[in-house]
Amino acid sequence: MKPRHGFPRGTMLVSAATLGIAALAAASTAGVSQSPAFRWKSSAPLITPPAQVTPDFYGVKDPSIVYHGGKYHVFLTMATAKGWGLAYTSFKDWKDAPKAKIFGLENSPMGPGYRAAPQIFYFAPKKLWYLIYQGGDPLYSTSSDIADPMSWSAPKPFFDKAPDIVTQPNGHPAWLDFWNICDDRNCYLFFTDDNGGFYRAETSLKNFPDGFHNTRRVMQAPRDDLFEASNTYKIAGTNTYLTLVEAIGPKGRYFRAWKSDGLAGEWQPLTPTPMNIFADSDNVAFEGRVWSEGVSHGEMVRATSDQTLTIDPCKPLQFLYQGLDKAKGKTYEYIQLPYRLGVITAAGPNPISRMCTK
Repeated sequence: MKPRHGFPRGTMLVSAATLGIAALAAASTAGVSQSPAFRWKSSAPLITPPAQVTPDFYGVKDPSIVYHGGKYHVFLTMATAKGWGLAYTSFKDWKDAPKAKIFGLENSPMGPGYRAAPQIFYFAPKKLWYLIYQGGDPLYSTSSDIADPMSWSAPKPFFDKAPDIVTQPNGHPAWLDFWNICDDRNCYLFFTDDNGGFYRAETSLKNFPDGFHNTRRVMQAPRDDLFEASNTYKIAGTNTYLTLVEAIGPKGRYFRAWKSDGLAGEWQPLTPTPMNIFADSDNVAFEGRVWSEGVSHGEMVRATSDQTLTIDPCKPLQFLYQGLDKAKGKTYEYIQLPYRLGVITAAGPNPISRMCTK
């Protein structure tokens, strides 16, 4: 299995039922906000490679975050001269993040090897923390103590073999950026394929993490319009779920947003604005230096840490994201790209805050 972004590229047709008439009509405006439904303010870079090892520690990426026990706990991908691996950091307040120590997880029972794109949540029925990540195929480790980076178990796979729907003619699967969310009956594993496909597998809440089946494609679009890094949430106080998927535009990476009344339901654009944009280079304002090229792989700050992945529409939305902070005129190998983590905070009312009923 190749590292992420190593899959063959291509363009596939999109139907009006999949993305909606408005989105199709606006396809040529990808990555360009016109009267955006969302506006954001970005922090400076908050989580960066430790200064003492900067020459060999190129970037921090793919954050997943929960707030638990009076702290933010962040799991991330680290890009180093040794390859891709997972790491952990924690802090009490955003202002403390730049000085927080980053712990590599390769020395835990999880072990070394290709690891990327983590997702963290507490699975209440089993009273365990689950860390989901890609190691080629979807893997998971568990811990009873989120604050102990050495406590993660050895990797286990979700599937005995890759589903036929994601298996390419060469026999290798095309799937990445795995994301689990549960309702009161079932758990769903969402993922993308770097080629316009958004997929879902399912199992019962009782059987999780075993028994994933019925893997199907739930959205399809041209490659750049539905690329990777999806995350899905329950919006508190509503029957609405939110899905964000990263896309590629002329000004860099950006996120689009869809809604559904059920995790097994149909996904519709959250807003009628062009490309149903959630966050991009045009609707994010920076204080001081504009350090990020676009808005890439990230995660909402949730209201809970459990498997329901609930966000609160009554509080200002925050999204921890990877920003590309390239030096002007410099070229990079992919693994050397200088990704840093910052947070964007919603500025003013938006389609999610308007769902607040308090």
